[in-house]
Amino acid sequence: MISSHSSDTPTPTRPSSKSSFLLRATAASSHFRILAIDSSALVLEAQQRHNLSPDASAALGRLMTGAVLFSYILVKHENSRVMLRIQGDGPLGYVVAEGSSEQGKATARGYVQHPEVELPLRLQDGKLDVRALIGAGDLGVSRLLPGSEPYTSSVPLVSGEIAEDLAHYLLHSEQIPSALLLGVYLEGGVVHTAGGILVQAMPEASEADLATLERNIAAIGNLTNALQNASLLEVVTRVTEGLSLELLEEATPLTFECRCSRERLVAAMGYFSAEERQEMIDNGGQEAICHWCNTHYQLTAQEITSLEE
Repeated sequence: MISSHSSDTPTPTRPSSKSSFLLRATAASSHFRILAIDSSALVLEAQQRHNLSPDASAALGRLMTGAVLFSYILVKHENSRVMLRIQGDGPLGYVVAEGSSEQGKATARGYVQHPEVELPLRLQDGKLDVRALIGAGDLGVSRLLPGSEPYTSSVPLVSGEIAEDLAHYLLHSEQIPSALLLGVYLEGGVVHTAGGILVQAMPEASEADLATLERNIAAIGNLTNALQNASLLEVVTRVTEGLSLELLEEATPLTFECRCSRERLVAAMGYFSAEERQEMIDNGGQEAICHWCNTHYQLTAQEITSLEE
């Protein structure tokens, strides 16, 4: 079993103020593992931090949601992270997202190469054309474990629709058959609703249960449309109808969180040559921008000089 759906729909009204969270569950006597995310607030914050176009918001929102889902199934150690990088030949360039699952919380961050890019809506359905934005290229998946070198693998993109590419990676690189739904809904060009559902089939899953799951997912159709009319839990209940859904714990908070800091950026100045640092000092300091979260730091000449001491 492998299926995927990505959806992005623009229409005109107001942004959502909901908090993002993750649900974990099982179904069919634990023969299905379910992870579900309402990433609305997370993706809205990314859009605002990076001043993303609607198109870039849709692509990054999908990938950030996918990175959090991957962090729950590909790494088992506390404080581990998963980084996803899509490098396509489309106008958006590369898209990068990182997700982590820690005790009691989940976090994500991400950015795109060309945040301003916009394309015409698809003629057939009026949706954002993420496939054309990304084009052909590769998906890289990196596991970032404490005290270890990153482990990275990559596969060619199969569609540029992101959900299909991530599901393809899970099946062919990790031997994890799964159904993956991702979506971002925009109103007036602003992120209103975003989310993702990942259903992982265990080897013991019966053909009858797999068929039931596939019928349920087909009935759901567009994830973002479903989330406009129902809560995340209600949508997950519909996905697992007839399969005895069992929630494992309370909802886990999900936030945009970057690991940058002023201290790290000052320390990074040590990688520049003495001549380059002196030029910064002569100019009265240096502005540094974190590409992950777009935070601007103004480093003073005194801070840079302190590296010589």
